[in-house]
Amino acid sequence: MIKLLHFADAHIDMANYGRHDPETGLPLRVMDFLKSLDEIIRTAIDEKVDLVIFAGDAYKDRSPAPTFQREWDQRIMQLSEAGIPTLLLTGNHDISPSTGRAHALQEFDSLSVPHVRVLSKPAFLKPEDLEGLPVQVLALPWVSRSGMMANLDLSEMDLNEIYNQLGERLSELVTNWLDDADPSLPIILAAHASVEGAQYGNERMVMLGRDLVLPPALVKDDRLDYVALGHIHKPQNLNENAHPPVIYPGSIERVDFGEANDEKFFIIAEIEKDHTNVHWRKLANIRSFIDLSIELQSDQEINRLLQEKLISKGPLDGAIVRMVIEYPRDCEPLIDEATLRKTAEPAFEFHLVKRPRIDARVRLPEGKAASTMGALELLDVYWDASEKDMEKSRKEVLNQLARTIMDDVKSGE
Repeated sequence: MIKLLHFADAHIDMANYGRHDPETGLPLRVMDFLKSLDEIIRTAIDEKVDLVIFAGDAYKDRSPAPTFQREWDQRIMQLSEAGIPTLLLTGNHDISPSTGRAHALQEFDSLSVPHVRVLSKPAFLKPEDLEGLPVQVLALPWVSRSGMMANLDLSEMDLNEIYNQLGERLSELVTNWLDDADPSLPIILAAHASVEGAQYGNERMVMLGRDLVLPPALVKDDRLDYVALGHIHKPQNLNENAHPPVIYPGSIERVDFGEANDEKFFIIAEIEKDHTNVHWRKLANIRSFIDLSIELQSDQEINRLLQEKLISKGPLDGAIVRMVIEYPRDCEPLIDEATLRKTAEPAFEFHLVKRPRIDARVRLPEGKAASTMGALELLDVYWDASEKDMEKSRKEVLNQLARTIMDDVKSGE
């Protein structure tokens, strides 16, 4: 049995919210990601796993600041010092779109760090490549578009055709690897890629299109014993209750409001030939994202409604909060923004997004001009445009009141 720890999408340099820690000088949000990474590394060492697979995207781009590289390197070096074989796949955020440029994990290759192997090209690893572990790994790191075009001579094709061709070539490559694999040993497929039918945050589905998308049949091949995926931040098993498990563990911290409702995990998998037990390990101390939206219909009790909405999700302490308010433009002066911000003081960060609603212009009946219509005719058009559900009897009462006012004005009263 092989005991595997699988995680992905660390993005440790995401510092898009909050302040800096006065002791370390690090952004507090970066420290959130590092806390999760510490938990993962500690578990690998404490539970003496046989193999660690990181399925790509250590950073948010291929040029991380040296300080963030130091923090990542120190933690991966703990795995090296513990003697745990570790595979680091490059993800789309780790590589340059230009061929020949160094990737963000290059230092582990350049320095030949013991027990740590960076996979920046497709590779078939056998036991002799994995320090004698009785397992085989098929690795598909992210391939840049320029790399695809150069290697496959596809420069004259459109982008969708390039991705289709690459998908076919990779499927053929994996199939050939599987044909050549030792059938007595477990096989792991590790990839940083989208799989058709997988779910992004906000229920958006991965479909064929302008991206490299692996076909479901490739990752669900029953000759595989575990599929370790990265790239999509929403945790999911694409082959639930079947073999092999096809796992996106998700990102190790919430990256933005699209992940507000997602819990965060890493995986411990116990892998044998034709049988795998998967244990979802929920990461502790994940910062809350609270996403609120309210649509005001009138100027009645605006601030009471806003206050109730702001506290409706429970304590705001330490959370990143976004509140989106849609309202009639005339209500703008009535919104007590200072009180809302006072209520949100316990939050780590509070974003107030105000979206005044501009009512559609009233359309006159075809062939009519305002200058040719009487006041009561114009009033009828207004009622129809602004109060579509107004009862006929109420409209008649209001029109009668308007007629009385106009008569009084005419008479000079």
